Amino acid sequence: MIIAIVGGGLAAATAATELRDHGFDGEVVIYSAEDHLPYERPPLSKAVLLGDADAGSTQVHDATWYDENGVRLERGVKVVSIDPTTRTLRTEPVAGGDGSEHSYNKLLLATGSVPRHFPLADRVADPLYLRTVEDNARLLAALKPGATVVIVGAGWIGLEVASAARHHGAEVTVYEVADLPLVSVLGPEIAQLFADLHRFHGVDLRLGTPVDEAALASADAVVVGVGAMPLTQLADDAGLEVDGGVLVDETLRTSAPDIYAIGDVASQQHPVLGRRIRVEHWDTAIEQGKVAAHNLLGEGEPYTHLPYFFTDQYDLGMEYFGSVGPDGYDRVDIEGDTDVAHGGAFRAYWVKDGVVQAAMHANDWDSSDAVRDSVGTER
Repeated sequence: MIIAIVGGGLAAATAATELRDHGFDGEVVIYSAEDHLPYERPPLSKAVLLGDADAGSTQVHDATWYDENGVRLERGVKVVSIDPTTRTLRTEPVAGGDGSEHSYNKLLLATGSVPRHFPLADRVADPLYLRTVEDNARLLAALKPGATVVIVGAGWIGLEVASAARHHGAEVTVYEVADLPLVSVLGPEIAQLFADLHRFHGVDLRLGTPVDEAALASADAVVVGVGAMPLTQLADDAGLEVDGGVLVDETLRTSAPDIYAIGDVASQQHPVLGRRIRVEHWDTAIEQGKVAAHNLLGEGEPYTHLPYFFTDQYDLGMEYFGSVGPDGYDRVDIEGDTDVAHGGAFRAYWVKDGVVQAAMHANDWDSSDAVRDSVGTER
């Protein structure tokens, strides 16, 4: 049996690893448009951007692992079409050249996402986006002492870049059209704490303010972090069901019975949350990769893992578990010291109808397990 994995990131490498660890001895092929070994992306906006680690440390495995485990890694190759009926896919070299057709028995889509572009910045400046190793290298070179850095968007990427830029001595201005950073995820109560943290560290945080052409043109570096778009075109062209992501069931299977999808690109009907959810975070790539590997081998295992993400900004380390639904929450219970700029540690619980929908801690690592286990309990 041939299992083809389309995409060369963490989700793809995790699935390949789990296939071998689970005893699969058939053919495994990873098709990656990037010319690198599969790597993890979160360090690109954290440790690598701070200068605390090099890009090579982000690799999931070294080259020897793929050879020793019989995983064929086709790098610099783009899958341009999939035919679910004939179970074939067509590839073309990214650098140009003739394409070729390949057969598969089961296929896993792990195509990920790309940064959403901001047309004004593209037109006025030479903006920096952060997704790849090359993006990271360009950005790191721009974060110099005294450099003026304008960041468009106060989401996770924008705020982590702001933290790294201040670490390197740059002058940072962040423009965000919302009234608070991260407010759509954390709500105003916790979002305000992140605003306070960045202002304490000298970031000029301009909330409720769209960036203008003059600000973009005058900066030494412009960084855009306004979200990401899942790479669904390949699935769409293949006739798979797509709606803001590749639609998958509880087992991560698409509308084509021999094709599964995981990671940023997958919109899953989550059996615990009772709704569709698409998650663009490191933990999801890993955990969905493991479950998808089992199901490619016919196990039919539902993916029940709750969303999890983390961030590091200045001296703040945070972990978040669960997900607040579209109906929002009734209240957020906060315990501990919220003055994180001065070493405070706290826990927060988002409650709806007396049940914890999501929970987080900041700088309180001993409570990590208890915070995670609180999701779904009465409060």
